[in-house]
Amino acid sequence: MGLAFVSALLAKTVRSSTLKYALIWIGIFGAVVLALFGYVYWATASYVRSRSDGAIEVERRILQEAYAGAGRDGLVSAIERRIAEQRFDGLYLLADPAFAAVGGNLKAWPLALDRQKGWDSFTAPRDGADHAIWRAKFDTLPDGYHLLVARQIDDLDEFARDIRSALLWCILLIFALAAMASITVTRRTVGRIETINATTRAIMQSGLGERIPLHGTRDEWDQLAENLNSMLDRIEGLMGEVKQVTDNVAHDLRTPLARMRGRLEKAYARHRDGDHDRSLIGDTLADLDGVLCMFSSLMRISRIEADDRKAAFREVDLSQLACAVVELFDAAAEERGGRLNVAGEAQVLVTGDRDLLFDALANLVDNAIKHGREAGRVTVEVAQRAGCALVSVADDGPGIPGDQRQHVFKRFYRLERSRRAPGNGLGLSLVSAVARLHGARIEMLDNAPGLKFQLWFPLPGPAPLEARELGGRVPIC
Repeated sequence: MGLAFVSALLAKTVRSSTLKYALIWIGIFGAVVLALFGYVYWATASYVRSRSDGAIEVERRILQEAYAGAGRDGLVSAIERRIAEQRFDGLYLLADPAFAAVGGNLKAWPLALDRQKGWDSFTAPRDGADHAIWRAKFDTLPDGYHLLVARQIDDLDEFARDIRSALLWCILLIFALAAMASITVTRRTVGRIETINATTRAIMQSGLGERIPLHGTRDEWDQLAENLNSMLDRIEGLMGEVKQVTDNVAHDLRTPLARMRGRLEKAYARHRDGDHDRSLIGDTLADLDGVLCMFSSLMRISRIEADDRKAAFREVDLSQLACAVVELFDAAAEERGGRLNVAGEAQVLVTGDRDLLFDALANLVDNAIKHGREAGRVTVEVAQRAGCALVSVADDGPGIPGDQRQHVFKRFYRLERSRRAPGNGLGLSLVSAVARLHGARIEMLDNAPGLKFQLWFPLPGPAPLEARELGGRVPIC
């Protein structure tokens, strides 16, 4: 099993586009390095050769000056003197027009020399070496004789060979290291991708319970795995919410549909009675209105979450909005013997959709009245704090247990003690959707007794004074 996995991984590595791109860039890099090293070799060899050619040219000019001043005999004397002094440590040859040797320490004109060139190389024995390499400068004198000055360049050729060998080994080493790095990186990349592919295949086969393993390196692959795992967690959570919504819809629809069927069955089995039939139709219509209201709320929440309604955003005064909501629900609070009042600043402006904000605040006030204490007190407060606009709704009822506060935003979620009260568990879901659309933060606090529900909205316009004093950091609302 392990060998098969390694073979499959190796095959995928060879077919990987990462390896192909790596090899292409290795080729480009190698060509650049080869060109660079070639230039270094050419420049170094040219410099060394030019130094040698310069020494030969200086020696030739000295002899030319001797010839110009004293003729051929003076030239022969100068050659013999230069040989005796050993300042140049080279070869000299003066040959007649037929290239027969006349003077110098070279016995015969080298046959390998191209007589049409002024510079050339040849081999001749020297100091026990049978094939020493010489660099020569030769030209023809006005009287037809030929003058040759040569210098040994074995050390130059050896130096050039050393440079070539060093460059070759450097190039081979660079290519080997680049190839190893490419294969290593490619295998690592292919291995991590294969891990992700294996996890996705397992998810398709067995469900959303699988997660991509992390290597603990905190590199980009671990970050990708964490993001994918977070996405899977979110998908799994959404699937769970869809299942819960489906179950809750089925549960909440069962009762009104069962009542409607029971009434219709009784009406079908008995004789027609106008008053009774009207009452039955009225009750059935009321149940149908409740079902339609439930679906209308669901569709509205979905539209808020899916549609971009920010094009309709305008400046809204939360204080004025709170007064309108309190006026609407004041009678409902009096029916339960309670009190409903509003407090806070005279004007607090935010940017948003007035209708959606009104519905969200109305749901909060309605919940506070319904689920608060009999003859209790509900307070709506509007203020501006910490660079944010605050709307809070506080009651003095039993409140919500801390372990259930995050669940109440789920659709159709209802506390056990609230199931006998009218409602469908969608009010706080609507509030949550409106808050997300407006970039607001939700907080639920103990009111001792009761619950305080707070919405923190960002203020419109430039950063507030407190934020500017803090160096431009805008408070998180």
